[in-house]
Amino acid sequence: MAATRFTDQLNVQIGNEFAAHNQYLACAVYYDALTMPQMAAFFYGQALEEREHAMMMVQYLLDTDATVAIPGVEAPVSDFADVIAPVKLALDQEKRVTEQVNGLLRIAREESDFASEQFMQWFIKEQVEEVATMSDLLTIVTRSQDDLNDIEEYVAREQGGAAADPTAPAAAGA
Repeated sequence: MAATRFTDQLNVQIGNEFAAHNQYLACAVYYDALTMPQMAAFFYGQALEEREHAMMMVQYLLDTDATVAIPGVEAPVSDFADVIAPVKLALDQEKRVTEQVNGLLRIAREESDFASEQFMQWFIKEQVEEVATMSDLLTIVTRSQDDLNDIEEYVAREQGGAAADPTAPAAAGA
């Protein structure tokens, strides 16, 4: 059985992941409205990934006979000043999620909850990748803000579909 302190915070994190899902949807819609299909597709994909993370956490709670409490979330930011703003917001969000994931791992360690600590290892690795991806994208978008086609070409070239990670935790409903 997972430590109560850990499962309580994991339920909070489920809300954080759903909030990230909604925020990425708002970013995708912004780029879709600008007729930037590559950026839109990238953010739609990111939204699905965040939802999947939440569902992995739900499945873990179910697997450990812990209570699942799906929290409500605030509305996402949907008005952006320019093409850079959504990516900057996304990078800040990924850095915040990294802190949250690290906090969950810390709780698992403090509670000697070894199963939960092991569960969080995949998310630690995932956050390194997410921050790096958004950091690179911010650099490109900032550099090419006056040439939207350059941004689109970069995303088409560099952010192509990655294969599913066989080490990822199972997601509820999958």
